[in-house]
Formats: sequence, structure tokens, C-alpha cells
Amino acid sequence: MTRYKRQDPEITRRKFINVAMGTTAAVGGVSLLSTLGAANPVFRLTANKMPPQAGDILVHAQESKEGQPIRIADLGPQLVRAWPQGKDENGDPVIRKGDPNNILALYRFPKGQLVAPTNLDATIDGETVAYSDICTHAGCSVGDSDINAGEMKCPCHSGQYDPKRGCIVIGGPPPRPLAQLPIKLEGDNLVVTGFFLTYPYPYTNENEWESIKKEVEAQRT
Repeated sequence: MTRYKRQDPEITRRKFINVAMGTTAAVGGVSLLSTLGAANPVFRLTANKMPPQAGDILVHAQESKEGQPIRIADLGPQLVRAWPQGKDENGDPVIRKGDPNNILALYRFPKGQLVAPTNLDATIDGETVAYSDICTHAGCSVGDSDINAGEMKCPCHSGQYDPKRGCIVIGGPPPRPLAQLPIKLEGDNLVVTGFFLTYPYPYTNENEWESIKKEVEAQRT
């Protein structure tokens, strides 16, 4: 089982009313909201919620620039957040921000500063690298360290990562590094060349991640 569903569950009007009334009688309005949520599950394998995949371009996630394609000149040793932008079933552009776990962290370091275990073949010229920006501990968005320049720190539980070394964990409770996303330069665009190289949050193991990738591939064919 994956956390995605291909299509909405079908619930008859009568069944919905019965469930909602029963829940309301038992525990009140808050539970009715929960019932409504259950009737419309949050996670579905729709274009805006699919994980980043080959062919997506990276666009700014910052509110003032959201949706604008990211250029190499926009990047440096400070984190730039990005969304992957792909296409929907009609071939129209869609930003995959329907799942907040798709938020990305981009960096560009001087030549030679990105080292193993960073997968240098998945970077642009060994300088520009992309990672999941979701902490592997509890799913918070990670930012630049306020103590050590060039490092990352999670504001929720002080998890720390080194983006120059494959985003390995260098402090705090995270159980594993941030997942690296393979990218290339195509014209002026930063383009995704494949899925995350390891399983990102919220997946708990490689088998679950492989299952999701198969779901996405099935939708693409």
C-alpha cells in the first residue's frame, strides 16, 4: 500500500450523511470535520503532488518569486528554496507544491567544496546541488545554520546537516541525510534528471520509496 490513491473514493450521499450525523451525535462538530477529511483523503497521486521527477524544472518557492524559473546566477552558498514544476495530464505546467514534502533546497558552492558522499554526477559542474528540504526527523523545513555558515539547521529540533558532504547529519536527532535530487543545466533551466537518489521524508524505507516511484512511472506511461 502506498500513501497515494489513484482516484477519490466514491461515497454515496446517504452514506456520507449517515456517517456525518453519527459522528456529530457522538463527539460534535470537530469530529464532523474529521469525517469530511476522511471522505476526501489528502494524498493522491495527482500531478501537483507527485514527487520531483525527470524533466521537471526548478522554480522559486519564495513567495515574491514563486513560479519563476531558477537560474544559476540566483544560487550561492545560502539556501534557495525551490519547487519542481512538471506537467499535468493535459501537458500544462504544474508546480508540484500540492505535497509540501516536495520543497527543495538548492546551493551553489565554489568548485572543490562539494565532496563525497555528495553524488557529484548528480550535480551541475560539481558546484550546484539540490536536496530535499524536509528534515528526516520530523518533517520540518530546514534552513541555513544561524551558527555555522555553509551548514543547515532544522528549526524544530536542531537537526544539523552538511550540504557540502551529501547533507550528512552532523548534529541532532535526524536518522539519515537529506535526500539528494539529481539535476542538470538545460539552457537556462535547472532540470531534474531522475527521482531522489535515496528515500526522502516522509518515506521510512527504500521499499516504500520504490513503490511510490513505480506508481509515478505508471502514471507517466
